[in-house]
Amino acid sequence: MTAQARVWAPRASRVEILVGPPDEAVVDVMHPAEDGWWEGPALADGTDYAYSVDGAGPFPDPRSAWQPYGVHGPSRTFDASAHAWDDGAWAGLSALGAVTYELHVGTFTPRGTLDAIDDRQLRDLRTRGVEMVELMPLAAFPGSRGWGYDGVALYSVHDAYGGPAALQRFVDRAHRHGLGVCLDMVYNHLGPDGNYLAQFGPYFTDAHETPWGWAVNLDQDDAVGMRTFIVDNALRWFEDFHVDALRLDAVHALVDDSARHILAELSDATAVAAVRLGRPLSLVAESDLNDAVMVTPTSEGGLGMTAQWADDVHHALHAYLTGETHGYYGDFGSIEALDKVYRSVFVHDGGFSTFRGKDWGAPVPASIDRRRFVVFASNHDQVGNRALGDRPASRLSPGAQAASLALVLLSPFTPMLFMGEEYGETRPFMFFTDHDEPLGSAVSEGRMHEFAGHGWEDLYGGEVSVPDPQDRQTFLRSKLGSGVAAGSTANARIEEWVAALMSARSLTLEDGVWARFPAGASESAPRQLTMSGPVVVHANLSDSPMRVEGGAPLAVFGTVTAVEGGLELAPDAVVLVDSATL
Repeated sequence: MTAQARVWAPRASRVEILVGPPDEAVVDVMHPAEDGWWEGPALADGTDYAYSVDGAGPFPDPRSAWQPYGVHGPSRTFDASAHAWDDGAWAGLSALGAVTYELHVGTFTPRGTLDAIDDRQLRDLRTRGVEMVELMPLAAFPGSRGWGYDGVALYSVHDAYGGPAALQRFVDRAHRHGLGVCLDMVYNHLGPDGNYLAQFGPYFTDAHETPWGWAVNLDQDDAVGMRTFIVDNALRWFEDFHVDALRLDAVHALVDDSARHILAELSDATAVAAVRLGRPLSLVAESDLNDAVMVTPTSEGGLGMTAQWADDVHHALHAYLTGETHGYYGDFGSIEALDKVYRSVFVHDGGFSTFRGKDWGAPVPASIDRRRFVVFASNHDQVGNRALGDRPASRLSPGAQAASLALVLLSPFTPMLFMGEEYGETRPFMFFTDHDEPLGSAVSEGRMHEFAGHGWEDLYGGEVSVPDPQDRQTFLRSKLGSGVAAGSTANARIEEWVAALMSARSLTLEDGVWARFPAGASESAPRQLTMSGPVVVHANLSDSPMRVEGGAPLAVFGTVTAVEGGLELAPDAVVLVDSATL
């Protein structure tokens, strides 16, 4: 199959295309078309090519599907229609309420590719109760290893992971095993290394600033280029790769003062695509704004996201379980904060945020389905952005781990696990990169500086040696190794507990019963808590026995004894009780 070469360069006076491998490329002309587009020759599948703009270049295609020579080399055409799909029986899956499992392709298996995540592992995940696999960013980024949030070829699939054909094969396998697939997309910025978009047109603007510098151009002259770039990109993953959901990174950095926010435009386009494709398609936003307008339908003046991450729930749970109150955990850690997030989603819902130094957020209306908020005890950020990349499982007691899992998986929210959490993985997940110099040294030095003087010595009980992100060993030490199988006695206890939690989830999902059962944490005693709901979770994290009202235990972790009128939990014990038996 062939496809005509097309590129958007609205302010260029001359665009040329270089066709063929880097040392054999033949120059051909591009002709101006409507709306700033240039058109050129038809290219066969698997053809290498690059563009020259007003004599500068060559540059890879901004919409390149494949970068086999890295982010600085030429692009390669890819015929997405060539894959023979085997997921015809797949009816689709909404992200709303789906047990989601976040994984990093490069560290999930020893080989670190999409093809290495095989049928056995996908079957294992589904058997454990996982419903949606969320892949950390796949867009081509500099080097062979990294988190992917510095991607620069947003239409491509990182070649070290197997390229675009490998993603199609992965989605096909996942669907055959009853698993949905969510891709983590970064539209709010591009990495600095290999970012050539500005060579083609006004994809960025200095009218707004973001933590990564200039903002993507969503509301200035010729903003249609970047807006179309984003919407077309999202629809491509749904249509050509059959993915079920997109997680949108840091959408608060999508600064858009136009009459219609880009997220609302994307939401409406996705809804149209869902009707056309005949299956649910979801958009899940990471937002720092603590505002439910993110998940309010566009017809009601909202931005129309299916769901949004709720970091406040993580912060309240993590700080309560670990006792950490440094940095942005400063307003968390109390039983009151934990109680509030389970009732109201956000601690900062219009009141003062100590970390930000100002009022923050807005109240969440009681009418909004709590499944529109994704919650977790771990994720790539909350683990990998710690000084040592240490997981909660490496520091928490077994009972606290069990409580953490129960409070996420049996909450009224949409739960997410981070890879390895389902069996108590204690290997670290650290920040790692593979940049060329001088950027590599700058990243390493910046990482060391970032963690200097932040109280990590007190937390870890001694001097902290922050792993160098550029050191390949940092990447290798972050691998799960065998994927999802561990096998130790401690791991087996966590695995059995997760199985019990997944089984108990069926009681929380019947007829949307969370709308009729308030969730909250008890204030009965320090380090003793209860989450009320269809399944009641009692957790005793104190040094003293905990007595609770009777009922039929669904599952126990640790020592739980029947006593007159109820149950007694030994220290570090957790019990699940069917509320219908109370």
